[in-house]
Amino acid sequence: MTRIRPALAFAPCLLLAACASAPRADRGEPATVAIGSLQTAAAAAPVRVAGVVTAALPGADGQPGWLLQDAGDGDAATSDAIWVLGPAAAALAPGQAVAVAGTVRRAALPAAGKGRADTLLAIDAAQVEPLRSRSLDKRLQALAPVAVTAAPDWNALAGMRVRIAVPLTLADRDRERGTVEASFDGPLWQPGERAAPGSEAARAVAADNLRRRLTLSGDALGEAAFAARSGSRLDALEGIALARDGRPGLRLERAPQLQAAPRPQQPPRVDGDLRIAAFNLENLFNGDGRGAGFPTPRGARTEAEFKAQLAKLVETIHAMNPDVAALMELENDGYGADSTLAQLVAALDRADAADGGAQDWRYAAPCKQPCALATRGPGGDLIRVGLIYRGQRVAARGLAATLVQGPFGTHARVPMAQAFQALGADGRRGPAFVVAANHFKSKGCRDAEGADRDQNDGAACWNALRSDSARRLDAWLKTDPTRSGAALTMIVGDLNAYAQEQPLRELYAAGWQDAFAAAKVAAPYSYVYDGELGRLDHALLSPALAATLRGAAEWHTNADEPESAGYRGGGAGPWRSSDHDPVLLGFDLMPR
Repeated sequence: MTRIRPALAFAPCLLLAACASAPRADRGEPATVAIGSLQTAAAAAPVRVAGVVTAALPGADGQPGWLLQDAGDGDAATSDAIWVLGPAAAALAPGQAVAVAGTVRRAALPAAGKGRADTLLAIDAAQVEPLRSRSLDKRLQALAPVAVTAAPDWNALAGMRVRIAVPLTLADRDRERGTVEASFDGPLWQPGERAAPGSEAARAVAADNLRRRLTLSGDALGEAAFAARSGSRLDALEGIALARDGRPGLRLERAPQLQAAPRPQQPPRVDGDLRIAAFNLENLFNGDGRGAGFPTPRGARTEAEFKAQLAKLVETIHAMNPDVAALMELENDGYGADSTLAQLVAALDRADAADGGAQDWRYAAPCKQPCALATRGPGGDLIRVGLIYRGQRVAARGLAATLVQGPFGTHARVPMAQAFQALGADGRRGPAFVVAANHFKSKGCRDAEGADRDQNDGAACWNALRSDSARRLDAWLKTDPTRSGAALTMIVGDLNAYAQEQPLRELYAAGWQDAFAAAKVAAPYSYVYDGELGRLDHALLSPALAATLRGAAEWHTNADEPESAGYRGGGAGPWRSSDHDPVLLGFDLMPR
C-alpha cells in the first residue's frame, strides 16, 4: 500500500492540553485519545476524541450520524476516523472542530441492499462540544484527504476522506444500486479465465481482484459514469472510504473526471477465405411471429422492442459478414415461416439487398422442409441453438445432427452439428467441415443438487453437469454424427464456463484446440460479469481444422456496454445487441 498522510500529523490530546483538556481529569472526565488507538481495542469505559467533522452518515436506524477525523496517531495501519452517533450529534456540520465523549463500539452501516453487513468504529455521543482554541481549529481544519497512489489497506482508511491520486478503470455499473465498480492497475479478470477453479493460482487472482476493486457510490458519481463503457478511465476521485457489501468502497464527494473508452466502430477483420461466427443473441423471441404474443417469456416485451432487438442483431451480423454463424439463445419455436429463426434470416436478406448484395441467407435444420418440428424442438427448452449460412458461399451437406440425451434437452440446450462445404466461383467444392453449435447449462443454482451445487471453488453451480456435457459432446462428435467423414470440426458457442474451468479442460484433454490460443490472441474476453472479464463463448478446433485457422477475433460491441445502450434503453447501432460479444474466425477452406 502506498498511503500519503497529510503533512499535519500530531497527537490531538497534546493540542488539547494546550487548550482545555488539562483540568478534565480533575473533573473526573475522560482524557482525550487518538481515534486510531481505538481501532484495534475498543474501550469499554467512556472515552473522549477530538477532530473535524467530515461528512454526514446517518445510522442504520436513521439516527443522526457524522464522521469525525483527527490528525492521526502516527500509525498508518489504523484509521483516524470514527462514526459519531446519537441525538447529541444532531447539530453537527462539516468542517466543525469538536470534542466528543461517549462509549465506543462497532456499528453496522446502513444496508446497501445485498451482500454482508459492513461495520465501522462508532462512538455513541453522550456529549459534543466545540473546540474553541483558534490555533486548534485552524490546524484541524487544515486536514487534507489522504492521498492514495496504489490499492491500499482499506481497513486502515475506513471512514476517512481519501483522494485517489492514480487513474482507475471502470469495471461495471449497477444503476439500480447507484454504484460503479472500478479497479486499480487495469481491468479485473475472472479467476476461472486465468487458472483452474480451486487452485492456488485462481485464489490468488480472486484475492488480487478484491485488493484492486473499489465500489464507487454517492450522488456525486454522476450519470456519465453509468453510461460509459467498461474500460473507461476515472481520475480525480475524492470521497469517504466506506465498505459496501463486504468490499472496499468510496462515497464520492465530487464527480470524477471520465475519459470514456472508445467503441470499436469497425467490425474485426480476420485473414482467411471463409469466415465463421458465433453469437449469443440474448433471448431473441418474436412473439407469435405475426405481431402479437408479447410480452415474450424471456425476450422482448413488445413488438417494438423485438423490432429494435432484431435490428441491432442484424446490423451486428451483417457488419461481420460471416459465411456461417452459430447462434445461441434463439427462441425454440420451430422452423416455419413465423419462427424467429426464419424471420432473422429474412431480415439478413433484406440487409444484404439494401447494400446490393446477394439475398442468400439460409438456416440448417435437423429435418427436411416442411419440417415436422414446426413449433418446437429438438429439446423442450424455451431457447435453442441455430446455424445460418450464405448459400452462395457454402453448401450444407445433408441435414443437421442433434444430440438429445443425458443433460441435453433437460438442462443444457441440444447441440446441433452441420456439415458444410465452401463453394468456389467455378462451382468446385472445398473439403467438408463441421460446425457444432452449443449452449451448456448456466451457472445459476436453481435445482442444483449434489456435485452440481456450488463447491465454493469459483466455478459456481452445475460445473459437474457442464463437464459431463463436454465429455458427451466430444464422444458424439467423434462418431461422425453428420456422416460427412470430415476431420475438420469445430465446437462453438456459449459453454457457460471460463477458459480454465473443468468443462474446457475436458475438451482440451480430448484434443480440441482453443482457437484464440492457436491464433495467439492476447487476453481475449467476450463477457463481463460483476466487473470481471472472461470468456463464456468459445471456439474449439480439431487439430486438422486448427491447421487451416488464419485469425480469431471478438467484436467488443456488447460486454463492455451499459444496458442502457441496448434495445430496451433505446440505443441505436449494434451496441449492446446482446450481453455477449460475437466471435469471428477466419479459415482457408475454399477449394484450390
